[in-house]
Amino acid sequence: SAGMLGRKSGRGFYTYEQPGSPQVVADANTPAGGPPAGVTLRSVATVGVVGSGTMATGIIEVFAKAGYAVTFVARGDDKVAGVHTALARSTSRAVEKGRMTAEDAEAMLGRVSGATDREALADVDLVVEAIAEDLEIKQQLFRDLDRICKPGAILATTTSSLPIIDCAKVTSRPQDVIGMHFFNPAQVMKLVEVVHTVTTAPDVIATVQDLCAKVGKVAVTCGDRSGFIVNALLFPYLNDAVRMLEANYASADDIDTAMKAGCGLPMGPFELLDVVGLDVSLAIERELYTEFREPGYAPAPLLEHLVTAGYLGRKTGRGFRTYA
Repeated sequence: SAGMLGRKSGRGFYTYEQPGSPQVVADANTPAGGPPAGVTLRSVATVGVVGSGTMATGIIEVFAKAGYAVTFVARGDDKVAGVHTALARSTSRAVEKGRMTAEDAEAMLGRVSGATDREALADVDLVVEAIAEDLEIKQQLFRDLDRICKPGAILATTTSSLPIIDCAKVTSRPQDVIGMHFFNPAQVMKLVEVVHTVTTAPDVIATVQDLCAKVGKVAVTCGDRSGFIVNALLFPYLNDAVRMLEANYASADDIDTAMKAGCGLPMGPFELLDVVGLDVSLAIERELYTEFREPGYAPAPLLEHLVTAGYLGRKTGRGFRTYA
């Protein structure tokens, strides 16, 4: 009604140089860049990571490669050794492919130290947890971090679906708790969702946004709601695709082909579901439905049946498709 019709009128969700132009120009809604007025960034020189899985190892590599001293905590000496082995393997491949010099690789590995006791995180400026996607386990960790970490340390969680405030509320410093949702593999994927709660301090948000840029990531910022940005948009779409297949409306191959050829997506919904893991996808969809209670968010029965049968995607050799 206001005549903001998009590029053809020169104004839609963005403002364009002129009607019909693809060139976006700054307007009143364009972020100014940098921290807000009156906000001073916190100093981050040392980083702690809790976890030893694929995501944790990737995050360790991201920070160490960017020049930060990283202390990680794993559940046992074998897990600590496994992380060091994985990092050495990754840097060796990078050197072989010419993406890193042998000197830089050695320096990066030298910036990483492992421990089995969380007390090793007492002096770090930022802690990123990447442990099991279980609220009770994460809350117990945040209670420990609250006790162990120095005042002013930022406590971050990589959760992809759980409310950040549920981790913050068990600490005495909810203003220091924030979400840093890295995407897998963390070494490759550029995006980090920076998720703030109603209690997160402005300087914590600004510091984490700045830190993401320093380690070569693209930060997008959102409030603390289920699914954040990516999963809140992605999984209803994936669920709709399963419902379409379930209704015999179209085959999985045709749906995948339509979304790749018609929308330019790199993978169709069923290819993506099999890569993500049907169990992981089901857990995220259940979390979305629990928060929003939208009927369309209820997981498609076919997805639940496949998970019950143990058909979880590529990792089990069978999902919506069968793998060699």
